[in-house]
Amino acid sequence: MQTLTKLNLERNLIGNVGVKHVARGLRNIKTLTTLNLAPNEIGDVGAQHIGNALQNNTTLTTLRFDGNQIGAVGAQRLVEGLRNNTTLTILDLGGNRIRDVGAQHIANALRNNTTLTAVDLRENQIGDVGA
Repeated sequence: MQTLTKLNLERNLIGNVGVKHVARGLRNIKTLTTLNLAPNEIGDVGAQHIGNALQNNTTLTTLRFDGNQIGAVGAQRLVEGLRNNTTLTILDLGGNRIRDVGAQHIANALRNNTTLTAVDLRENQIGDVGA
C-alpha cells in the first residue's frame, strides 16, 4: 500500500466505526493524496478520528467529507487537526449539519492556515451568524 495515492470510499456505509480504521490507515500510508469519504453516515465522532489523523499527515491534499452527518462539534474536531497541516488544499464539507456554530469553529481554526485553497460548506444551514 505504499504506492496508494487515491482512496475512494464514496457511498458506502462505513460510519464512525469504519472511519476510525480509515484514520488509522491514514497515519500509515505516506503516499495518499486524495481521500473521498462522501456519503458514508459519518458523524462527529468519525470527523474527530480523521481530524486526529490529519495532525501529522504530510501528504493528503484533497479530503471529501460531503453528505455525511457532521455537526458543529465534529467540524470543530476535524479542523483542529488542520491547524498545523501544510498539505491539504481542498476540503469538502458540503451537505452536513455544520450550521452557524460549526462555520464559526471552522473559520477560527483555519484563520492561520495558508495552504487551503477551497473549502466547500454548501447545504449546511449556515446563516448570517455563521457567514
